[in-house]
Formats: sequence, structure tokens, C-alpha cells
Amino acid sequence: MLLHGELAERYRDFAAYTRGDSPCFETWALAVARDPEILDWLSDLPEGKQQPNLVFAAARWHGAEAPAPYAELRRVLLTYQTAVKQTIRDRATQTNEVGRLATLVPVLAGLGEPLALVEVGASAGLCLFPDRYDYEWPPFGALRGSTGPTLSADARGPLPVPRRHPRVAWRGGCDLNPLDVGDADETAWLETLVWPEQEARRRRLRSAIRIASDDPPRLLAGDLLDLVPDLVAEAGRHGVPVVFHSAVAAYLDEDDRDRFVALMTQLVAGGRCRWVSNEAPGVLPSVTATGPAAGPPTGRFVLGLDGRALAWTHGHGHAIEWL
Repeated sequence: MLLHGELAERYRDFAAYTRGDSPCFETWALAVARDPEILDWLSDLPEGKQQPNLVFAAARWHGAEAPAPYAELRRVLLTYQTAVKQTIRDRATQTNEVGRLATLVPVLAGLGEPLALVEVGASAGLCLFPDRYDYEWPPFGALRGSTGPTLSADARGPLPVPRRHPRVAWRGGCDLNPLDVGDADETAWLETLVWPEQEARRRRLRSAIRIASDDPPRLLAGDLLDLVPDLVAEAGRHGVPVVFHSAVAAYLDEDDRDRFVALMTQLVAGGRCRWVSNEAPGVLPSVTATGPAAGPPTGRFVLGLDGRALAWTHGHGHAIEWL
């Protein structure tokens, strides 16, 4: 169990991460970090369930208006604490932000074709459709012709702007609890995970759900350490196998992260797949260490290929700095 000081630091870190993207969540997270009663409330939860995004989403699920002052969050947490805590225990932050494809496609487009995609922590599998979107990377260029929505990431550095969409022959993935894009309750939860002020993200999510509903990918329920090798073998029968994940490894404990890195290193070394990772800098330190010593700016992820850092990225795909 995290002590109050550690919990407060976790919420201050989240406030820094949301700065500029959600004034409401930044305000809520900073206020939680200063509120001993709410820190006590959080201490009753398993450590993995104390994450701000999950707690805030559960409060909104049970009626907390957002954006709103901190008093609204506090009211719902304390008034409906049994129901809110049950939702926190039952659900997960399966954000499934399709905007991240704007930072992944410059890598995916250079891995050969056709691609056979394996997403780890796939949620509803919305990010398994890189070929169904157009892209803009201002000021360097764009990729059009999919007839789908446009995703954009402000770019810096020598970004390799793709000349054509990746061709995808197979799509699959795994998750402890895969979500069904045909289930209204599960898609409503995905909408609740979108930060309050971000209506554009909400519209993008709805479009992504429609795209996935037209061609549902193969999603397996279970532990990634058990399922990835078989998924890679299956993908290899259809194209170039690529295992990818964004903001997923953070939810593994340290031992399982080490096992996952060892597994992926072994698969890559054996020529069985490529590995695209997109995680916060402290999550896969061996990948981060291959980039510049200063590391990424605050709030940025590390985009890696086969265990080596390629770029710093915005967590929701709004920006990419190629190294």
C-alpha cells in the first residue's frame, strides 16, 4: 500500500501529465494531493487501482460533473464511496486512444508489408486500424487517401513521413478484459475515460468504434505473457508480425515488466516479430536509456522499435519528436 506521501506524489505527477490538456483533471489531481481525507479514501484501494484516471472516471461514472471544481469530485467520492470503489475494482483504464496512431504510423509504415498486427493491452482493439485513417504531421507533411478521419501530431526532428498507408493483412491482440465495441455499456465506459474538456477526442473515439465495428479484430482474454507467443505465431502466417503497445506496460508489476521485456527481446532476436513500444520513460528504462541522456520532456512517452528509442511522443498522440 502506498503511503500518503507517495500517493500525493502520484497525483502531482498526473497533474503535470494533464497540464495543458485538462485543466479540470490538473486541478482535481493537485487538490487530491493536498487532501488527507481523500488520500485515506484512496489508501483502502489496491495500489494498482489508485491511479488518478481510473478514480476520476469512476467518480464521473457515478455522477460527478466535469469539468467542475474539486468539490464536485470530493462530494461524489465521499457520498457514493461504496459504489465508486466497486467500479474502480471492477473496471480498468482501457483508454484505447486511437490518436496515438499518428505517432505509431511513421514506425509501422517502415516495417514491410503486409503487416500482421498484435496489440498488447488492446482494450477494444481500436488502434489495430492504422490503415483506416489519414494523418497530418505539421509542418512536415501528411498522408491521405484512406477516406477515414484525420489524426494529427505536431512533429519535430527528422520524422520519416510515410508515403503510403501500411497494408494490414491481419489484426489481433490480447487484454485481461477485452472490450466489445458492440456493447453499449463498455463503449460508454470508454467515453467516460476521455478527459472532460476533450470533445474532439470523444468524437474521434466514436468514429474509431464505428470503424472497429465494421471489421472486429481477433481479441483474446488473458495474460499477455501467456498469449503473445501464440499470437505472434498466428500473425506470422499472415504477414510481418508486429507486437505493439501504448501505455500498457505501466500496469504490470516490476517482475512482469522484466519478463515481458525478456520475452520481446527473445522474439525479436529470433526474427519472429518486430516490437513497437510507446510507454512513459520510467516504464521501460532499458528502452529509454538508448535515447539521449537527458530523456524526454515531462509528460512525454518513449517510442521504441525493437528495444531502441526512436522518438518522444505525447501520450495521446498530439505530438512526436523524432530523435
